[in-house]
Amino acid sequence: MTEFLQIVAGGLLVGSAYALVALGLYLVYRVTGVVNLAQGAFCVLGALAAWTLQVPLGANAAIAALLGIAAAAAGGVLLGGGAFVPGLTRLSNGNMLILSAGALTLMEGLFLVLWGTQPYALPPFGSRDPWDLAGVLLPSQGAWVVGAVAAVAAGLWLALTRTGPGRALRACAENPVAARLVGVSVPRMTLLSYAISAAMGGVAGVVIAPTTSLQFDTGRLFTSSAFIAVVVGGLGSFSGAIVGALLLGVVGQLATAYVSSLFSNAITLLLLLIVLAFLPNGLIRGRVTRRQDVRDEARVAVHLTRLRPGTAWIGGALVLASVLALPRAITSTGVLSALVIAGILFIALIGLDVVMGYAGQVNLGQAGFMAVGGYTAGYIATQYEVEPVLGLLAGVALAVLCSLLLALVTVRLRGLYLAIATLAFGLLVDSFAVGLIDITGGPSGLVGIPGFAIGRFDFDSPERMYYLVVAVDAVLVVLLRGALATGFGRALQAIRTDQLAAAALGIPVVRMKVVALAISAGLGALSGGLYAHFFHFLSPDMVGTVRSLELVAMLVIGGEGTLVGSVLGAVLLTLLPTVFQPLSLYKTFASGLLLVVFFLYLPQGLFGWLVPRVQRERA
Repeated sequence: MTEFLQIVAGGLLVGSAYALVALGLYLVYRVTGVVNLAQGAFCVLGALAAWTLQVPLGANAAIAALLGIAAAAAGGVLLGGGAFVPGLTRLSNGNMLILSAGALTLMEGLFLVLWGTQPYALPPFGSRDPWDLAGVLLPSQGAWVVGAVAAVAAGLWLALTRTGPGRALRACAENPVAARLVGVSVPRMTLLSYAISAAMGGVAGVVIAPTTSLQFDTGRLFTSSAFIAVVVGGLGSFSGAIVGALLLGVVGQLATAYVSSLFSNAITLLLLLIVLAFLPNGLIRGRVTRRQDVRDEARVAVHLTRLRPGTAWIGGALVLASVLALPRAITSTGVLSALVIAGILFIALIGLDVVMGYAGQVNLGQAGFMAVGGYTAGYIATQYEVEPVLGLLAGVALAVLCSLLLALVTVRLRGLYLAIATLAFGLLVDSFAVGLIDITGGPSGLVGIPGFAIGRFDFDSPERMYYLVVAVDAVLVVLLRGALATGFGRALQAIRTDQLAAAALGIPVVRMKVVALAISAGLGALSGGLYAHFFHFLSPDMVGTVRSLELVAMLVIGGEGTLVGSVLGAVLLTLLPTVFQPLSLYKTFASGLLLVVFFLYLPQGLFGWLVPRVQRERA
């Protein structure tokens, strides 16, 4: 019994840490109707700023902690004013989620540049000796975590219910139009919510840092855990954020103790998908703000760029000829390999464009399908003497099956909840990739994957692989361009524009969404399989959540709803770090920055910017 109580107590402490981050997510969602995936980054910012002041500079621990929290709040003001507040007037809730994911990547890249990859840990605030409560040992730092939760929760509750700014925040959440009429500055209050939320993240980072080591990308873990907590507990519910966080902590610790630490994340993610399927509003239903209700769940209308038919065929032929001749002009094997990688990723991007660009459905888990295809193809190739093509086909089939299972959860979801479900799927596959050591190789990855071959012809060099990938890309573009020019493509675009109107016109919305997701899954798996064969190796880091967000960045930068525009984003984000090696350290930062900038100021992407100029020259 003591062992069980020890596990539960540990889970409650972990859940308390999640609750600190979850309350910040709750505040921003309550005011704006948007989930801020960058929240975990403010935890890391506060902790690393406090560490820099306290350890290398020798500042007093209390002063360092306060200044670390202030640094997090300042970061919230800068990011809120520069990206989030402008985005709220231009983007839907689902796309604001992607924007915040880009902001998370941007901040991680900044931390990587400033603090590198090494882990950091703050000294504990008090004694290092644990407390003994009736045989249950609790770390002394845990008291600071629990105390911080109590103080933040009480302070937030009192601020929202007993102060003028708090009532103004609530007014903005309930009815921004009415709030403006009574003299409330909605943008200023929105920015205030981000600043307070970031400061709360700083508090979380400062009190959690002595209990664990933090790195530049630890914020992703904080965000995903708190994200699951608020969704399970109930978006928009103050008590739900706390209850969900504590429940998540306890379930995770019990899973670690009685199942395996490798599968604890998978179990919590399965819990999230179950809640989304049966209780999408969470265990404790929160108040849905009118600000969320009035926001369009499809992206604010953006004209999809289309080439004139004559220009498309002529331009396509010229581009293909140039692409085929390109290896003769390239002397660097590294550059050619980077182009092969970009071409492989383009396969996954074509599928992602079908779902996001044409059907308007947010998908933050495309790399999960890459992982399914890659690990299936790699495992079959290393364990059985069969043609690699059979492994690729098996991976595609398994990914399509996974998409059908995922559709059971996502088919009725829209906007923000759809994005949550696809993100959870990607995280779930990532957890299984780490846990299934006998199949995937675990965290170390699957090694010894042979190069791709068809019969006796081996694609054993970057140049041969280049031509194979170009051929696959060209065939897929031609086939899908033809399919999307039919009633199928028009049905997807009608769903993107207005699902209710599409259903009223007799379009089978559910079936179309399932087919689009299946196409995306199959192409993602094909990309993952070729990716594994090209590298002769596959690890969770190569096809994890970071890759999913990178694919979204490539799609947005290249141009959504264009089918071919995303190749520009793939080449840009893959080739530049290779060509400019000294700038490779800035790749993560640049990827996040470009996603934010393009979403806000160039939503049609590079393709949409180039095409009107090309067509104007031809005219």
